[in-house]
Amino acid sequence: MQKYEVQDHVPSFLPEGRQWKLVWHDEFDGPELDRSKWGFRLNFWGRPFDAYTDQGIRFDGKSNLEIHRVERNGCYASAQLQTGANSFDNPPEEESWKYKRTWRWPLGTIEKPTFMHRFGYYECRCKFQEHPEEMWSAFWTQSPSIGAAYDPEWCGVESDIMECFKTGTATTGNIMNGYGSRVLSSGRVRYDLKETPDGYHVFAMDWTPSKYVFYCDGEIVSEDTLHVSQVPQFILLTTEVQGYRKGEPLKLNGEFRDDAFIVDYVRVFDDAEISC
Repeated sequence: MQKYEVQDHVPSFLPEGRQWKLVWHDEFDGPELDRSKWGFRLNFWGRPFDAYTDQGIRFDGKSNLEIHRVERNGCYASAQLQTGANSFDNPPEEESWKYKRTWRWPLGTIEKPTFMHRFGYYECRCKFQEHPEEMWSAFWTQSPSIGAAYDPEWCGVESDIMECFKTGTATTGNIMNGYGSRVLSSGRVRYDLKETPDGYHVFAMDWTPSKYVFYCDGEIVSEDTLHVSQVPQFILLTTEVQGYRKGEPLKLNGEFRDDAFIVDYVRVFDDAEISC
């Protein structure tokens, strides 16, 4: 891997033999979340979702973002950050349809994305929460139109650069064709994490027009050539408290236990030889 210096911050290490250009990044110097870069995901399948919140975002003064879980109505909730949004997450508009029928349309208003991009090297340096069995974390990209067309290459996919559901392991790979009974996954692997001196890990995805290569701490963990997205996607840094999707949100039980997913940086690089 070749070293790429970022002034006053930990350097990146990128695939050898290519000319890279930094096109988007957040070093989380704080003291507040940069809302020109990030928004919050608050809805799930067209409804407000109690697991998601715009609270719990902190900065440690050392260029680290901390996503802490918080208390809501006696249960835990946590934040999901994104640089774009999905059409199917937003609640539908309330205005009536002129033909007096029940339709999916009109869809809810989609805010203008702060960053969407296709191809490139996507990298995140992070430290996991202490209790992933209670709150998982992820670094990923997603298309606003996933599952909306027959060919996943032209409606986009979900690329999970990293998901952490269990202490000492991570999951990497792609989801396409939408969700539910249509879901199709490819290149998805779960692997053990090697210990690092400071507890941080670096996860990355090299996305080209023909292939995905996923990395953990500079080593390749998965490759995928099935239905490579040819459309721009947005970035997500997310946490989610376990249990909500089963109707069993995690309760405080009289004592709040803090936990946080910590992120040092997110960076996106372009390969000079690939037109984006």
